[in-house]
Amino acid sequence: MNDKEVLDEGALLEIKADELVALLRKGVADAGRIKAVQQKLLHALDEASLPQKIEAFKELDTEQDRLEMLNGFEFLLSQHQLDSDVSRKYITRERVKKSIVVIIGIIMITLGMAMIIMPAPPYFEMFTVFYFNDNDGITIMDIISLLIVFTGVYLFLSSVLKKHNI
Repeated sequence: MNDKEVLDEGALLEIKADELVALLRKGVADAGRIKAVQQKLLHALDEASLPQKIEAFKELDTEQDRLEMLNGFEFLLSQHQLDSDVSRKYITRERVKKSIVVIIGIIMITLGMAMIIMPAPPYFEMFTVFYFNDNDGITIMDIISLLIVFTGVYLFLSSVLKKHNI
């Protein structure tokens, strides 16, 4: 059966799992390689289930009284096994995402300021929107540069400031 013929990802996952089981039953790998494959598979399964474990707890953030929230929290803890490793992975992943957005924001701010300060080629300078004098004014390049700077500021502030749900 060809992979392109299988449209359902769940069915494709089952087919690949059956192929893995068939290879392992043939005995084509030694004990060390089997242990490495087992660790890789367990790690991938743990990573795939991490967002589902955390997302379940976000549903508790609703307008409920404290007893209902406590009962819901107790139920979720009994259904989803969370430990320090799972929460550490989630927090690390969120911090990395925020750090990348901060870095992109800083780069965009720097790029936009550099575009404003550095002289532009003549074909960008020929479209002047507002003249200060005969030789100087605000050009299309300056407006584009300001848009880049404001986008960088937005990215920077949106990732640094905490979001409060009201």
